[in-house]
Amino acid sequence: MIRFWPILVGASLITLAVAQVRAQSLNFGTGDAPIEIDADNGIEWQQDSLVFVARGNARAVRGDVRVLADELRAYYRKSSNGATDIWRLDAIGSVRIKSAEGTAFGDKALYDVDNSVLTITGENLKLVSGEDWLTARDQLEFWETKQMAVARGNAAAMRENKKLNANVLAAYFRKDKKGETGIYRVDAFEDVKITTDKDQATSERGVYNVESGIATLSGSVKIRRGDNVLNGCSAEVNLNTGVSKLHSCPSGISRAEGRFQPVKKKSK
Repeated sequence: MIRFWPILVGASLITLAVAQVRAQSLNFGTGDAPIEIDADNGIEWQQDSLVFVARGNARAVRGDVRVLADELRAYYRKSSNGATDIWRLDAIGSVRIKSAEGTAFGDKALYDVDNSVLTITGENLKLVSGEDWLTARDQLEFWETKQMAVARGNAAAMRENKKLNANVLAAYFRKDKKGETGIYRVDAFEDVKITTDKDQATSERGVYNVESGIATLSGSVKIRRGDNVLNGCSAEVNLNTGVSKLHSCPSGISRAEGRFQPVKKKSK
């Protein structure tokens, strides 16, 4: 349940309070800290539409989470006991969402409070968390209860010289021994491609373990290093050591195979 604290409408500050308690992340729907909203051009209260609109370098802050945008819209509904529930928060224009878990960028963001799902769209979509980068062409999502980010459309996950591409990527977060949050696993679907300084591997599906550096690939696997090519049904590619293990199909219909190009000798 969300209830209003004292509101200064026409000025540039609104403070809201929430009665749920959970861990903070990129989302606003958890925790018991108040939400503070301010904007250069003030805040408009549209009572008939049940929405607050903050314009001009607008900012919403709750705990260690900050949403920055050209415009913020907070939609609310009136409950049976007279309290006011915020069920949706929109950020429009030059969106940046910052927290201890990372920073997300886009043109527009929509936060579904009921389902704790953040959706970001627009140009140059990206989520930066420590050493990890997650980008997408169509849409970025953050699912609070699953601690999962989903990148859709020409998606890419990057760390140092390693890059994982696919049509859809699902990245899972957790805290390490130092208490820092980062991506520990990435699931890849459709047109999967892994690129390092030396190798390129493609498949239909992949699961990348960030801690071990091992990518498990399945479906029409092809591994290429220079002119050498390996083909199989599945493979394990260690991005840290550069060692790849290719497997035949379980049915025995197709075996793992390779084509190796010998080094051409220089003519005297």
